[in-house]
Amino acid sequence: MLQIFYESQDFYLLKELEKMGPKKGVISQSVKDVVQSLVDDDLVLRDKIGTSVYFWSLPSCAGNQLRTTYNKLESDLSNSKKRYMELLEQRDDLKRGREDTDEREDALEELKAVELRHKKLKEELAAYADSDPSALEAMSMRSIIPNFTVGVGTWTSIIVLIHHSDRVSMQTSHFI
Repeated sequence: MLQIFYESQDFYLLKELEKMGPKKGVISQSVKDVVQSLVDDDLVLRDKIGTSVYFWSLPSCAGNQLRTTYNKLESDLSNSKKRYMELLEQRDDLKRGREDTDEREDALEELKAVELRHKKLKEELAAYADSDPSALEAMSMRSIIPNFTVGVGTWTSIIVLIHHSDRVSMQTSHFI
């Protein structure tokens, strides 16, 4: 389809392209889809003038587009190379502070010993957590308060029933 545009360097309506498509080996039913894909790829330009939609493409436009794409890719490549060099430099800077020296090895051993001691102390603390007075007090208060509220509710219900039975003249034996 691009050959049609490049050979004549003219603009066309879609109906004209549908007539010319079979001459270039494109099925007439798929001309619209082919032209739309060329427009989407920016290989063919489209403009609506009034009620008509015109399509055109010039060989110089394709060349300009290729140059623009090439320049963009070159720019991306140079940015990627620059970023790569920065990362290599950053890696080297980080390695400088981590050379294997006796001092560093001693510090790492000391760190491991402190971490092991910390782990043992946490385990010991967890073992004594059951005997912690503040934890026991908090647990006992949590278990006592609901019992008190249930008891208060029960006694309140009994008192209300007794007052109600006095008004209705019922015997308390009916409630027990």
